[in-house]
Formats: sequence, structure tokens, C-alpha cells
Amino acid sequence: MTEISKDIITDGKYVELKYKVIDVKTDTVLTEIEYPLGYVQGVNEVLAPAVMQELAGKAAGDTIEVPIDCSLLYGPRDESLVITENIKNVPKEYCEVGTAILMENDKGQTKSFLVTRIAGDYITIDGNNPLCGREVIFRLEILLVRDATDKEIKFGGKIEEGPDLPEGTRVPI
Repeated sequence: MTEISKDIITDGKYVELKYKVIDVKTDTVLTEIEYPLGYVQGVNEVLAPAVMQELAGKAAGDTIEVPIDCSLLYGPRDESLVITENIKNVPKEYCEVGTAILMENDKGQTKSFLVTRIAGDYITIDGNNPLCGREVIFRLEILLVRDATDKEIKFGGKIEEGPDLPEGTRVPI
């Protein structure tokens, strides 16, 4: 009886996976990628380096969990980046929880802030990364591992081909 060899994740392999990011303290799912994420191992880092490192040597069908202290990735939480303002002073288009706001300081440097709370007449925006200060678990389900094509290696992932159209066909935009 011959054993079927499984492709394992090494540099130059095309990988598809799904993952969840789970908050350790509350056991809630913070992010869930339901559609397969495809990439070429060793060509581009689509996830945190510690996660990419743990994927090496795994195969399709494997599920792994990688604990991450987000303080190491994003630094400690900075309360000076949390601003509470009267909602009357904020443009209407920014008055919804989850809205990203790009702000610029007096030196011309930009930073993204997120509307995190609206309570009564006050709105809170936060310039900290949403994972800052949290300990999380990346739970990854490896769906596919195979040799990457030269094109996939060049572009770092799967190349979606468009439809075959006869030469000279005009497509309205």
C-alpha cells in the first residue's frame, strides 16, 4: 500500500487558509476570515511573523493555534490617543461606531483613529490599534498546500484569470 504524500508548508508553496482571532480574556472572536486567504509562503507575510513561522511544516487539514501578545506587535496602549469630544463638534459622516478617521498633526504626520463609542452627546475616537494591549489566539485552518506557479511566486498569491474574450472585444467600463 502506497502512502499519499502530503505537501507541507515550505517556502515557495501556495497556501490557502481560514482563521479566527480570539481574545484570550473574553474568549470572543474578534476577527474571522471566512473566505480562504491565499498566499505564497516565504514571498509575502500576510499575517504576523510569529503566525507565519508556526505555519511552516504544517499540511492541509491541520488546524493550529498561535498565541500572540499584541503589546509586542503594537506596543502598549496609549491613553493619550483616546479622545472624547462633544458630538456637535464632529462632522456627521464620522458619527458612527466603527468609522475610521484619518487625522493629521501639526507636523503633517497622519494617523488612523477609530470611532469606538457614542454615548449621549459624546463620541470617543481611539488611535490605538484595536488589538493593542490584548492577548489573542490565531486559530488557523489550513485548507490547501501545493507548489506555487511562477506567476504566483512573482505576485505573492493566486492570480485570478479573467474571461477569455475574442480579440478586439470591447468591454464597457
